[in-house]
Amino acid sequence: MSNKIKFLAYYLPQYHQIPENDEWWGEGFTEWTNVKKAKPLFKGHQQPVIPGELGYYDLMKTQGIQEKQANLAKEYGIDGFIYYSYWFGGGKMLLEKPAEKMLANKKVDLPFCFCWANETWSGVWHGLTNKILAEQQYLGEGDYTDYFNYLLPFFKDERYIKVDNKPMFHIYRIEDIPHSDNFLALFNKLAIENGFAGIYFIVTGNINSQSNLNNSLVEGIVAIDTFKKLRYSQKVYFFEYYPGLFKWEKVVRYYLGLSSEVGVRKKPLKLNYSKGVKKMKINILNKKFIPCVIPNWDNSPRSGLKSLILTNARPETFKKYMQKLLNEYVKFPANPPFIVIKSWNEWAEGNYLEPDKKYGTKWLEMIKKTKEEFSLLND
Repeated sequence: MSNKIKFLAYYLPQYHQIPENDEWWGEGFTEWTNVKKAKPLFKGHQQPVIPGELGYYDLMKTQGIQEKQANLAKEYGIDGFIYYSYWFGGGKMLLEKPAEKMLANKKVDLPFCFCWANETWSGVWHGLTNKILAEQQYLGEGDYTDYFNYLLPFFKDERYIKVDNKPMFHIYRIEDIPHSDNFLALFNKLAIENGFAGIYFIVTGNINSQSNLNNSLVEGIVAIDTFKKLRYSQKVYFFEYYPGLFKWEKVVRYYLGLSSEVGVRKKPLKLNYSKGVKKMKINILNKKFIPCVIPNWDNSPRSGLKSLILTNARPETFKKYMQKLLNEYVKFPANPPFIVIKSWNEWAEGNYLEPDKKYGTKWLEMIKKTKEEFSLLND
């Protein structure tokens, strides 16, 4: 890839039926199930959200859907998808079929890479608590080698994102991997043995982690502590200490007071996206910092009254957010040349770029316009 800043978007594959979801949530469950049954929780709350031109697609059944997604992303300046990969250990995977289908179809003409979403699945995704659905296990070198071998055909694909002949591989919770240095070293060694220069590791989480900053194999750290705390533990105290992209302490205090938990509230937590963008300060904290931007957020389809909702999230404000970020990030050419967008299609979290009924393609249009302003579109 060129040295221009590239925009990569997380891609959720939970838009097809699998036996596990049938067992846990009922026959035919997909991400759309919660999207369709969502209801407004307060005056002016826009629910349910209705998809636009791509419709309620099925990634395994809707003809040409992955090609359409790729073409749409390319048209508006998305440089690649980051597919979530769910490897639980012992060969146990979930939601792997869409990526396998994409690999076999060269007409899906968009660069991609993987993010290992290495976390136990629990019912909190859908409003339950303490119910373990699929446990993440770390079974050591043999199992990690099996995972690498599964990924190898993807790494070898010409569409797979590589930096200096290193396949890019994101890890969601590196701190949960026992002896994570050994895992990184093993994957890097196996990559070299298979003709690559190593692995271009990107991790998410604590942007100031000394172990990540000091590890020469970690190339970048995506600044999404905010969402790690939000999506699973359902707490909002992270706004109080997080020193990165989202400086919304005053907004939180205005709505909550200090350190309240979403889980004990009788109504959703609402934060004003427009005010947040206006107030936040952009701090590029170190040489491995990779910004993460978010266009919108409303996870009430999944979490109901325990949800967090960004009100006043509009395409034009999203553009201001990206402009504000890029005005600073272009000053740091030594940092990894990427911006991560969360997300392409997490509809049940109200977190998406795909066209919807209300705004059409405007979320995507804002990306293209921003890239034009900063001369970041591909030649």
